[in-house]
Amino acid sequence: MRGIIVMAMFAVSLAHGASHEYTEVRDLSVDAQGLSEFVIDAGAGSMSVTGVEGADGIAVTATIRIESRNDEKAREIIEERVRLTLERKGDTAKLRSELNGDWSWGANGAIDLEVRMPAGLALTVDDGSGSIVITDVRADINVDDGSGSLEISNAGAVSVDDGSGSINIRAASGDVYVNDGSGTIDISGVAGSVTVDDGSGSITVDDVESDFIVEGDGSGSVTYTNVRGTVELDD
Repeated sequence: MRGIIVMAMFAVSLAHGASHEYTEVRDLSVDAQGLSEFVIDAGAGSMSVTGVEGADGIAVTATIRIESRNDEKAREIIEERVRLTLERKGDTAKLRSELNGDWSWGANGAIDLEVRMPAGLALTVDDGSGSIVITDVRADINVDDGSGSLEISNAGAVSVDDGSGSINIRAASGDVYVNDGSGTIDISGVAGSVTVDDGSGSITVDDVESDFIVEGDGSGSVTYTNVRGTVELDD
């Protein structure tokens, strides 16, 4: 019995030893003069985007997190597999944040992004996984998200194509369109119309100036209040 206990303790010690997280922070920036759109192409990791009135540039703080055996191995992974760039071409700036390669051998990684950008610049996000929070970007916002919660507040027109995870949209000055696979949807304070095509999960809508249309709702309740236009629910 004692031998079994010792072996179990040794196994636990090895597991803890293999679970070491290394972090590295990188700052990127680009001049926003003359830009009309900012595009973010990201893989795994959380994302926070804040619009700033009067800002003349885009600033990104990226925290790279690698779970590996030791710091040296983590730095090798970053050198070989991280693609992190912020560049502009014409009137478009693009941020790429990717961890490439096969992670099946035991290491895990993610890149968490904190972004500050001009409030009036259109934003397009293509994200793999992880939570997203977008605040005070008052231009058009387009999000294609694989999984993870999504929060958008104080926006212009909003279009979301989402795989899974909760969606919360508040205070949009234009139309809102959501195509969602699964997860709760909560939308409020929309100056235009709201259109939802949903696979599963509850839908709650409040304070919509124009129409509320549900094009498809696989399962889950639909609740709406203070809709001043036409309401069309898919049967």
